[in-house]
Amino acid sequence: MEAPLAVLEIIDVSRRFGDFVALDKVSLHIQAGEFFTLLGPSGCGKTTLLRLIAGFDQADEGEILLDGKSLTALAPEQRPVHTVFQSYALFPHMTVAENIAFPLRMAKIAKPVIDLMVRDILEDVRLPDKAKHYPEELSGGQKQRIAIARALVNRPRLLLLDEPLSALDAKLREQMQIELINLQKEVGITFVYVTHDQGEALALSHRIAVMNKGEISQIDEPSVLYSCPDNRFVADFIGQCNLLDATIVSIDEHKLRIAIASLGELDVCANPEIEFSVGDSCALTLRPEKIRLAAQLDAADNEVLFSGKVHDMLYLGDVTVYIIELANGVLIEAMLANDAPGRTRLFDTGDAVQIAWRTDAGHLVP
Repeated sequence: MEAPLAVLEIIDVSRRFGDFVALDKVSLHIQAGEFFTLLGPSGCGKTTLLRLIAGFDQADEGEILLDGKSLTALAPEQRPVHTVFQSYALFPHMTVAENIAFPLRMAKIAKPVIDLMVRDILEDVRLPDKAKHYPEELSGGQKQRIAIARALVNRPRLLLLDEPLSALDAKLREQMQIELINLQKEVGITFVYVTHDQGEALALSHRIAVMNKGEISQIDEPSVLYSCPDNRFVADFIGQCNLLDATIVSIDEHKLRIAIASLGELDVCANPEIEFSVGDSCALTLRPEKIRLAAQLDAADNEVLFSGKVHDMLYLGDVTVYIIELANGVLIEAMLANDAPGRTRLFDTGDAVQIAWRTDAGHLVP
């Protein structure tokens, strides 16, 4: 079976600003038709990489290939790449149709063709009735969709999106995420999306590159990043996670025995992707929703059980997050659905509780 075609290749790309290394030999391949996200905290290098792809900046080392051809010598306007920013950058004196048509007019495309292309892209973004409106008459979400329509109207090979939804309120942002997913499927153009929002990246992407300090920590599908992080940074950055420092005590084919300070020894399932040796330092990553919590629990054979008390709690409507202090002072975060079967009340701070998790619920990282 042939490997999927890479539309964009980043090969050992580095970028420095004085003594600061923004990108350090970054390499990745993005497939044609993929919704690919660059995710990381502020200063990780994700926007710098996007600017290099767009041509707004030049790499100090390495190569960027689009369809196998180097982009190095091409100015931004010569690249079949368009960028959408957080600011909509719509011309206030032009109608929606005129804003979308602007790059087509600059390319000297015939007016009948322009009219057809504008009509089609307005259908794609589900705003066909807004053609004669001015930007000031649109909502924030509509303005962003028009900005995206303008970037897509002449079908670039690649669409770059630099945190385009960050200025929208939470509910509108969620609606726009659905719109973006549907639009990308419909037009089939490769999207490269930059965000610091983990939830947004998980919701939108086919694959995600998690970046930290100018390097790529892991590239994978959202479900793999969440369930099987390669390292502590990814585990801690993607969603909520308990990280428990441990040491490998023994290893057999299907499980490892680890020792956690103050908790003692317990069994975990072996991770075939990462090799450990006896004596290695590691961390057990444990998602809060994987933990059972009750006033009294009967642990199954494949579970570990601890007693503690509610140290803090955070009510979030559909779920409540509990910080459980175990007898040895270790804090564990657990999450319970508020409408779970058998739930009769919320726990209060200070309540005595027990927690349990399956031996295959945790994931070991170096």
